[in-house]
Amino acid sequence: MPKGGKKGGHKGRMRTYTSPEEIDAQMKAEKERKKKEEEEGAAVNDNQSEDKLTASGSGDSDDEGSEKRKGVEGLIEIENPNRVAQKAKKITDIELEGPKQLSRREREEIEKQKAKERYMKMHLAGKTDQAKADLARLAIIRKQREEAARKKEEERKAKEAAQAVATAAK
Repeated sequence: MPKGGKKGGHKGRMRTYTSPEEIDAQMKAEKERKKKEEEEGAAVNDNQSEDKLTASGSGDSDDEGSEKRKGVEGLIEIENPNRVAQKAKKITDIELEGPKQLSRREREEIEKQKAKERYMKMHLAGKTDQAKADLARLAIIRKQREEAARKKEEERKAKEAAQAVATAAK
C-alpha cells in the first residue's frame, strides 16, 4: 500500500463554480439590502434629532457621541474598568516643573554619587580610617627624609672638615 493511504483523496473531486448570473443576482440583492439599511438608519436619526429638539434639555440619551453598536451591545450598558479610552493630553496640561518620579536605578545612582562626595569631603578633612592611615604613613616618610637629609649634611660637613685639615697640612 502506498505511503499516503488510499489512492486519490479529496483532490480528485469535481469543482463547482458559480455562474455569472448568480453573482449578478447576489450583488443586486446586497445593494438593495444596503439601501434599506441606510434609509432605516436615516429615519431613526431623524426621529432622534426631533426627540432631542423636543426634549427639555435633558442629556439622558445613550447614543450621543457614540458609534452605532452591533447586536446586543446597544441595549446593554457595559463598564469595563480595564478598557480605558485614550485621552489626548494638551501641552498646557503637562506639568514640566513638577517633581519627577525617578526610577529605582536613577535613585540608586544619585545616592551613590552623593555618598561618594560625602566620603571625599571626610577624606580630605582626615576623618576617615584611610585618611588617618595615609597621614600616619606620610609622617613616617617625612621623619625618614629629615633623618636622611641630616645624615647627608653631617657627612658633607665631615668631608669638608677633612679636606680643610688635608689642605692645611700641606
